[in-house]
Amino acid sequence: MGHDISGYNRAGDSIAYARFSMGNHNSYILYDVLDCMKFHAGVSGSGEMTVFNREQLERASNVFQDKYLQFIPPNLTSEASLWDIKQMTDFIQNCLETTKREGIVKVYFG
Repeated sequence: MGHDISGYNRAGDSIAYARFSMGNHNSYILYDVLDCMKFHAGVSGSGEMTVFNREQLERASNVFQDKYLQFIPPNLTSEASLWDIKQMTDFIQNCLETTKREGIVKVYFG
């Protein structure tokens, strides 16, 4: 079990992916910045999909920067935490770029 969060463009192509094990509490960060806690089903996602527009992804990117990234200690050495930061950053940016080109992105919470 775990959280497999995938982003898709209008054609249904995968454009973003983030994976968290069921015990990894960093999954809450991505659900929070996307304002999608209702899709967090404990040890995995709810299995539902939703659609985001550009404004929503811009807000998610700003929240991620302002609420989480600025408070990461400079001496953070956990490779797992660094990986989670990278995958969340990439996920948000890839989804945002897709909304800039296509207007929307679909996100599945598995």
